[in-house]
Amino acid sequence: MSTTMAKKETIERKWYVIDAAGKPLGRVAVVAANILNGKHRPEYTPNVDCGECVIVINAAETILTGKKLDKKFYYHHSGYISGLKAIRYRNLMATKPEMAVELAVKGMLPKNKIGDASIARLRVFKNAEHGMEAQQPIAVEVK
Repeated sequence: MSTTMAKKETIERKWYVIDAAGKPLGRVAVVAANILNGKHRPEYTPNVDCGECVIVINAAETILTGKKLDKKFYYHHSGYISGLKAIRYRNLMATKPEMAVELAVKGMLPKNKIGDASIARLRVFKNAEHGMEAQQPIAVEVK
């Protein structure tokens, strides 16, 4: 039995839409990361970017279980001395829920060129309206 290896030229990318309303943030991020990485395909090859495009809608309605809203922080540094900034996820989900979903998905992708190309194919929207109907996205269920 021979193994088929995917080639960059033969990859045909489809669009998938994930509804995040009422779903835990981590579960939505896992499904999105697997599709962006291409791990749902039978011809998945780790050294080839064979992932697809993902649209996440209703990012403002995702939930964080337990006490993560108050105990989890998003940290970033300005580059200057004492430039560390910390934002609680309660504030992040209230102001920029799209950023919270993007950070969760980005953390699950590989840290290389393939991961950088994969995160560029992610589109996150705060509510159910998205302007991507022309791509005919396929709905994906989060368990």
